[in-house]
Amino acid sequence: MTAYITRRLLFVVLVLVAVSMLVFGITVLLPGNVAYLILGQFATPEQVHVLELKLGLTDPVWLQYWRWASGFLTGDLGVSTLMDRPIGPLLADAISRSLMLTGASFFLIVVIGLGLGIVAALRHGRPLDHGISIGTYLGIAAPEFFWAIIVIIVFAAWLGWLPSSGYEPISSGVGNWALHLIAPTITLVLGHLAHVSRLTRSSMIEVLESPYITAARAKGLPERVVVLHHALRNALLPTITVLALDFGRLMGGIVVVETVFAYPGLGRLIIFSIQNRDIPTLQASILVVAAIYALANLFADLLYARFNPKIRYGRNVG
Repeated sequence: MTAYITRRLLFVVLVLVAVSMLVFGITVLLPGNVAYLILGQFATPEQVHVLELKLGLTDPVWLQYWRWASGFLTGDLGVSTLMDRPIGPLLADAISRSLMLTGASFFLIVVIGLGLGIVAALRHGRPLDHGISIGTYLGIAAPEFFWAIIVIIVFAAWLGWLPSSGYEPISSGVGNWALHLIAPTITLVLGHLAHVSRLTRSSMIEVLESPYITAARAKGLPERVVVLHHALRNALLPTITVLALDFGRLMGGIVVVETVFAYPGLGRLIIFSIQNRDIPTLQASILVVAAIYALANLFADLLYARFNPKIRYGRNVG
């Protein structure tokens, strides 16, 4: 088990190093001069050259990368060229808001997804099972921006129950804060619910047809005990790993939802950095997203190892 965890941690480190090289390389190749973006189009060549020397833009690319990457290791994420502010606090604020949205969505995906999957498995082949399958497939079939528009039209424009965009801090009131989270949360849940419910359904159907479930029922155990304590516990293994991966997908794919709802999280910060050519902020934001996704994958691997004896005892770990 220790060897397995060590190998997975080394893999995460290698992935992040590769992503950092890729991100830095792509942003270096982008057209335009950062010094001109900071000073403006009417800056003289002498002013531009002085700023390039100050920012180290005339140094070799490998030295620029090393300076940038080593700064990450010490917690120095650089300074935003557009806002002239340290990137660390900007990212911290954006990530905290995105985690609020992701956490609320993830909780609902777990609760609703597991519930729908269990109900569909217990009603396998019946109209309720087919209805749940069609509903979850509809959620995943349409892109997130489509559901975002539907949510805005129905709950903001038509019913007037929810604000169509924006964000309010908790200090403005818990109710007002929660209202601004509901619409983007619904959008994220609709787009990710099918993964969990369909996998839970298929795993539960397989487990419910197992001999030991038949034996448990033959002993006269209540159906609730059979389903929750025997069937669900064994059916959760593949679902748990998918849930951990879904958390990474939520953080990585939150860009569209935050943009549509003007939600000031990590996704919108990335779009803002791209639109305004704020290269240091863009580099840091993408690397943070990659780190979150890699850690979610690591967590999924560790959960799978925790609940799978074959991996826990060192078999079939390749």
